[in-house]
Amino acid sequence: MFRATIGGLGLTGVIAWADIQLRHVPGPWIDVELVPFQSLNTFLDLSRESDGRFEYTVAWLDCLSENNPRGIFFRGNHSAETAKKFRPHHGPKLPFALPQAFLNRYTVKAFNTAYYHAHAAKEGSSLVAYDSFFYPLDSIRQWNLLYGKQGFLQYQCVIPETNVSALEELLARIARSGMGSFLGVLKQFGDAPPAGMLSFPRPGLTLALDFAMRGERTLALMRQLDEVVQQSGGALYPAKDARMSPALFGASFPHWRSFVQHIDPKMSSSFWRRVTEAQ
Repeated sequence: MFRATIGGLGLTGVIAWADIQLRHVPGPWIDVELVPFQSLNTFLDLSRESDGRFEYTVAWLDCLSENNPRGIFFRGNHSAETAKKFRPHHGPKLPFALPQAFLNRYTVKAFNTAYYHAHAAKEGSSLVAYDSFFYPLDSIRQWNLLYGKQGFLQYQCVIPETNVSALEELLARIARSGMGSFLGVLKQFGDAPPAGMLSFPRPGLTLALDFAMRGERTLALMRQLDEVVQQSGGALYPAKDARMSPALFGASFPHWRSFVQHIDPKMSSSFWRRVTEAQ
């Protein structure tokens, strides 16, 4: 039941209580290094090299740089700094949803270019507050309004590390579509076994992208991306999904039927009906 509940999409029942083992850290500061890169192979080299020395690693990826995708690799550890006073940062607030026309191929490309060069100029080590390191989007309050009144869809997948060409194909299709993303996050999962029956993390590379919702045009692009993910032996993240097909769910979680016996009969979801009733 525990393994079913971890990553179980809320279908095993209501969790009434939980004991969580916290971990002591020295303070609210992170020793961080920024390293620009200009290819997926360089990202992989950085990720492997950082694994033993840094507790946290993540990369921002420019999803509109078609050939040799560029990005910024962030790696950090909790800092022993205790003398510096910490003040939570409250950034500016978007007062209203931006017009749909604001997000287009040209504005996203301009933003990504500016973001890359601004952070590449900061290459090296620095001391930053934990909130800006872990939650960079929260530097703009109500950042979701950037995507307009129709909101956005997040697409997160994992691709086997041995199939980097599939990741390159995903990025190529996104670049050709012109529907780029401000937020492109690339991470390498470790080799720890999944904690839950329907756990998404597995060895491989996970890519998360936010796309402004533009109706059928956006959904058509995501179906194209689904093809690449399924053919690569990868998976889509169900906790962030609003349109996954039964075929892709079955390919992503081939042992889902062993989970069914743990579902609370009083629990249900539109997601679960969508991805399993046709199977």
